[in-house]
Amino acid sequence: MARTRKLTALLMLLALGCASSRGRTSATSNETTKAGAAEIADAHSDADDESASTVASRQETRFRPESASGREAAAVAGRLARSQPRNEAAAPPAAAAVREISLTASEDEADDASPNRADAIPVEPAPADAAAKDAEEIPVREVPRADVLVLDDVIGGVYTSFPLLQAAFFSRNVAAGDQIAAQGGFDLKLKAASETGPTGYYETYRHSAGMLQPLYNGADVFAGYRVGRGYYQPWYLERQTNDGGEFKAGVVIPFARNRSIDERRANLWRAEYDVQIVEPEIQSQLISFVQDASYAYWDWVSAVDKLRIAERVLSLAVDRTERIESQVEAGLIDPPELTDNLRLVAERRGYVAVATRMVREKAVKLSLFSRDAAGAPLVPTIEQSPGFPEPHVVDPELVGVDSTLAIGARPELRTLALTRRKYEVDFQQARNDTRANVDGVLAGSQDVGAPTSSKRDKSQFETEASIFVEAPLQRRKGYGKMQAIEGKIAQVNAKTRMVEDKIVAEVQAVYAALIATVEQLHQARLAVKYAEDLAARERQNFELGASDLLKVTLREQYAAESALKQIEAHQQHQNARADYRAILAQDGVP
Repeated sequence: MARTRKLTALLMLLALGCASSRGRTSATSNETTKAGAAEIADAHSDADDESASTVASRQETRFRPESASGREAAAVAGRLARSQPRNEAAAPPAAAAVREISLTASEDEADDASPNRADAIPVEPAPADAAAKDAEEIPVREVPRADVLVLDDVIGGVYTSFPLLQAAFFSRNVAAGDQIAAQGGFDLKLKAASETGPTGYYETYRHSAGMLQPLYNGADVFAGYRVGRGYYQPWYLERQTNDGGEFKAGVVIPFARNRSIDERRANLWRAEYDVQIVEPEIQSQLISFVQDASYAYWDWVSAVDKLRIAERVLSLAVDRTERIESQVEAGLIDPPELTDNLRLVAERRGYVAVATRMVREKAVKLSLFSRDAAGAPLVPTIEQSPGFPEPHVVDPELVGVDSTLAIGARPELRTLALTRRKYEVDFQQARNDTRANVDGVLAGSQDVGAPTSSKRDKSQFETEASIFVEAPLQRRKGYGKMQAIEGKIAQVNAKTRMVEDKIVAEVQAVYAALIATVEQLHQARLAVKYAEDLAARERQNFELGASDLLKVTLREQYAAESALKQIEAHQQHQNARADYRAILAQDGVP
C-alpha cells in the first residue's frame, strides 16, 4: 500500500510539472491531468490485495528508460531531423509555412512522447545518444543554389530554345522574301525577238534585242538594237534598217496616273510595312510565351508545395500510429482508435499519390518551356523547386504611369498603326486608279552601216516624241476601292481606341489583383498560424486523453486546408505578376 501511494504521488507530481513547463497547455488539459492522476490514485488504493512485488514490477516495466523513453526519444529526434528544411537560410516564407505542420507536431510529440509522461523522468545519456545516432542516419541532402530552378532560367529557355518562338523568328524570312519579290518589279528586263518571213513574195528578216529599266518615279527607260533586212511591203518600210542595224533609246514618263504611285511602288511599300509588322507580332508571341511559361512554372512550384503538405500530413498520422498501438496494448484506448488512424494513413497516402502525379504532370508541362542550350526539354525534379518568394507590393499611385508606359510599349498598337499605313497605301493606289493615263514617250534612234536606199532616209538621227491618253469615264473601280479602304481604316481606328482602353483596364485590373493577393496572402498566413495552433492544442489534448482522434483529424485537416489556401494565394499573386509583366510588354524581341 505504501509503495502504491508513492507511485500515485509520483504520477501526480509528474503530470503537474509537465503541465507547468508547457505554458501553452489549456486549463482544460490541466484539469484533465489532475483528474487522470486522481483516478490512478483511486485505482491503486483499491488494489490493496496486490503484493508489493507486483506493484514494483509494474512500476519498473512502465518507467524503464531504455525500453519506452529511449525509443520514443529516438523516434522524435528522427522525425525532427526529417522535418527540418534542406536549406534553412534560403528557405522562402512559403516553404516555412508548408513545414509548419510537421514542426508543430514534432514539438508537441517531443513534449508528449508517451501517454504516461515517462519522458519527464530523468534518464541516462545512453538513450539520447541513440536518438542522435538515429537522426544522423537519416540522409538530408543540401540542395545547392545552382540546382534550384528559378523563373529566370525558364524564361531564358524560352528566349533561346523555344520552338514556337523560333518559328516566329522565321516570319522575318517570309516578310523579307516578300519584300525582295516586290523589289522585282524594278528589275532590269532584257527583251529579244526574232521574226522571219522566208517564203512568199516579201521575204523579211527582223531581229531585235533590248533592255527596259523601270524607275522609282514611275518612268521607264529603254534601249535596244534591231536589224531588218529583206524585201518589205511598201507600207512597212520602217521595219527595214541599214546594213549595220539601228540603235534606239528612250524614256516613258507618266504625267497623271502612275505619277506618284503605281502598282510596283504600292507592292513595295506594302512589303516594307509587312517587314515592320513582323517585329511587333514576334514580340506579341514572345510575351504570350513568357506568360504561359510563368504560369507553368508557378503551377509546378505550387504542385511541389502541395505534395510537401500531403507528405507532412501523412507523417503526422504515421507517427501517431506507433503511439496509438502502444496505448491499445496498454489498454488505455479502444482498438477502433487504431483502426481509424490506419484508415487515415491509407487515405492520406492516396492524397500523396495524387499530389505526386500532379507534380509530374506539371513538371512535364514546364519542360516544354525549360530547355537546355540544344533545345532539349528539361524535366525539373522536386528538389529544384525554390518555393514561392515574398509578394511584390505595388504603389497604387503608379497606375497612371504604368498605363501610359503600357500604351507606348504594347505591340498590338504598333501592329494596328502599321496596318493603317498599309491601308493608306491601298487608298492612294485606289485614288490613282481614278486618274487618266497620260504618258509621254521620248525616243531617239540612229541607223549605222551602208544605206539600204539611195535616199539615205535612214541614215539621219531620228527623234520621236509621243503622248498617249487613256481615261475611264465612270471611274467606278477606283472609287469603289477608295470606299472599301476608308471603311477598313475606320475599323482600324476603332480597334485602336478599343485596344488603348483595354490596356488601361488591364493595368488597373492587374493592380487590383496584386493589391488584393497581397492582402489575401497575409490573411492566409494568419489562418495557417491559427489553424496550426489549434491542431497543436488538439494533439496535446489527445495525448492527455481529453480529446479523440476525430477532433485531431479535423484540426489537422483544417490546418492542411489553410496551408493549401496560402499556396493558392501565393500562386495567384505570382500569376498576377506574370500578367503585369505581359501587360507592360516588358519582354522585347532579341
